[in-house]
Amino acid sequence: MQVYANVATEPSRKESKISGKGYFEFRVAESQRGPDKTPTWYTVRVMKDEDPGLAKGDFVKITGKLKADFYLSREGKPTGTLLILAFEAAKIAKPAAPTKQVEETKEPAFEIWAD
Repeated sequence: MQVYANVATEPSRKESKISGKGYFEFRVAESQRGPDKTPTWYTVRVMKDEDPGLAKGDFVKITGKLKADFYLSREGKPTGTLLILAFEAAKIAKPAAPTKQVEETKEPAFEIWAD
């Protein structure tokens, strides 16, 4: 699956309890169009022990496998989150708007004469 979303939390490094391998985890919010404007929230796990180079607020493309992650909350109630096991998390850079360059003249357009 692919998701285009905004990074909502700083990526943090974690380690698997079983294998001890490192990975990075963060949350993203995918904007919605149409009558339901509520964003869809995902937890993203980049299964590489390599900093993805993302920061809070970055617009990213996430590619990976969607899973439902169920667990007990701090209050002991069953809850869950949408989890993406990502093999790609890339920042999407929007092209800069073209700038109009103004040429500087070396000579003034008029001269001031002093009497």
